[in-house]
Amino acid sequence: MLESKLHVSKNEKKEDLKNITYIKIENIRPNPYQPRKQFNKASLEELCESIKEYGVLQPINVRQISSSTYELVAGERRLRAATMAGLEEIPAIIVNVNDNNSAIMALIENLQRENLSYMEEAEGYSNLLNEHNLTQEELAQKIGKSQSTIANKVRLLKLPPLVKKILADNNLTERHARALLKLHDEQLQLKVLKHVCEKGLNVKKTEQLVERAIEKYTRSEKEKVEEKKRTKAIKDIRIFVNTVRQAIDLMKKSGVNAKAAQLDRGEYIEFIVRIPKKGVN
Repeated sequence: MLESKLHVSKNEKKEDLKNITYIKIENIRPNPYQPRKQFNKASLEELCESIKEYGVLQPINVRQISSSTYELVAGERRLRAATMAGLEEIPAIIVNVNDNNSAIMALIENLQRENLSYMEEAEGYSNLLNEHNLTQEELAQKIGKSQSTIANKVRLLKLPPLVKKILADNNLTERHARALLKLHDEQLQLKVLKHVCEKGLNVKKTEQLVERAIEKYTRSEKEKVEEKKRTKAIKDIRIFVNTVRQAIDLMKKSGVNAKAAQLDRGEYIEFIVRIPKKGVN
C-alpha cells in the first residue's frame, strides 16, 4: 500500500533491498514529521532485547541531507531500540523523497505497524494538510483513507489542550472525544469530562450526559436572553418616565404652572398632567 500510494514500483523496491547500507546512528537525525509523540516503553524494551539477540532484521528508511548526515524517514522504533541496545550502526535504505512523502511515509508506517493514538493520528493529518499544502481529498488518496475519516479526525483538534490531556490521561476513546465536540464551552466540557472520569461512563452514557448538558445550557442561555430583555425594558420605561418628568420641569421653568401626578397601575404607569390654558406667570 505504501509503495503504491507514493508511486514506488516493485522493481524500485527490489532495487532498494539490494542497496542496504550501514549508517552510524549518530549521523541520523529524527524525522521532524514524526506523528507519534509517545512511545510505549515496554514495547521498545522488547524490541531492544530482540535486536540484541537477532540484530535489526528490517532496515530503516532514511534520506540523505549531506555527505555524512541523514534524516530518518521511517523506522523510529527500530532506531530507538537499536540505540538502547548499544548499536553504533544500523542497516538502512537511502530513499529519494521530498518533505511531503517523508511525512506521509512516517505517518503510514505508524498507522500500519503500531496504532497511533487518535489525537496523534489527527495531528499527523493536520501537519500534512497545513504544512505540506495537501487537500483532504489528496491526503485521503495517498494514505488509503476516506476524506470523511480525515475530516472527522482533524475536527478532534478543536478540543482545548486541557480537555485533550484529560482524555489521554484517562484512556478515553475517540467516541468520548467526539461527543465532547458537541459542547462549545470549555468549562462545560471540563465539567462533563470530570463526571465521565469519576463515574467511569461508557460512550453511550457520555453521549446522553452531553445531550442533557446541551439542553440545560440552552435553557440557561435562553433565560439569560429573556432577563436581558426584561432589564432593557425596565431601563427603557425609566427613560420614558424621566423624559415626561423633564418635560414638566421644563414647562415650570418656562413659567407654565403645570402639575403632574404619576400613578402605578400595576401593568402600566399613568401620568395625569394638567396645564392651565392661562398658566403662564
